Amino acid sequence: MQRVTAVLITLNEELNLKRTLPQLSWCDEIIVVDSGSTDNTVQLCRNFGCKVVHRAFDGYGSQKKYAVSLSRNNWILSLDADEVLSDELVDEIKNEMIAPKAAGYLLPMNLVFLGKEFTFGKESNRFFLRLFNKQLGNFNDRKVHEGIELIGEKIKFKNKILHYSYQDISQYFKKLNTYSSFGAKLAFEKGKNKSIFNIVTTIPLNFLKYYILHGNLLNGANGFYWSIFNTYYHLIKYLKIRELHDQHSKLVMQSNIKNETVIILKEAALQAQIYSMDYSEETESRKSSAV
Repeated sequence: MQRVTAVLITLNEELNLKRTLPQLSWCDEIIVVDSGSTDNTVQLCRNFGCKVVHRAFDGYGSQKKYAVSLSRNNWILSLDADEVLSDELVDEIKNEMIAPKAAGYLLPMNLVFLGKEFTFGKESNRFFLRLFNKQLGNFNDRKVHEGIELIGEKIKFKNKILHYSYQDISQYFKKLNTYSSFGAKLAFEKGKNKSIFNIVTTIPLNFLKYYILHGNLLNGANGFYWSIFNTYYHLIKYLKIRELHDQHSKLVMQSNIKNETVIILKEAALQAQIYSMDYSEETESRKSSAV
């Protein structure tokens, strides 16, 4: 069987790792790149036999790419700390690794939100590239919404990852603040912006998309909450994009005012110099006439 390295990036993930790590005990090695946890994350990982390395966080893509670079094996299983392999998926991966037939594998995932597994709609049975040969691909450098760029065939697995995305509502909004800031910065750098009219008309459509089109109305009350929260994410991101543009405009305006002030002062100094020269010449002329 091909040896597999599991890689995770962490920041205060103690509670999630108690579920995640036991399901990775079959891996040849587990590499954890931590960005400064203040809970028991690092000690928990070390007790489990993980290789733990500290690295300041500069974006999800580069952080995960660095984790991959530390692995001694070619086959990489990349998981977030809140993603848990089912027993059936562990068996499926181990059987496939006897003689891999693809460059990478797409693993199906069901969201677990506020204690409920979503079995309907777009948040269920979503496929993500999580297992791949690092000789044929790696993560890109995107700060958020990172992805694996892979050359070669990809095969879908049948059994699922359970994604325990948020422990509670407070954690959801902490993550929302982080992701919306990253998303707004990327949009701003690309020159994107949203008018008030676009925001007002787009927000209700986003809710209908998440609740109706994505099928979350079938996931009960938690599906409704999920749709509301995701709609709110877009609102916050749009407002942060506008804020960045406003801040940029103020900086440009201040810079222009400063430049204009410098030009006015230079012109005033030049006029004063010309006036002084004219006055000196006139004085000299009077003296000559008096003689």
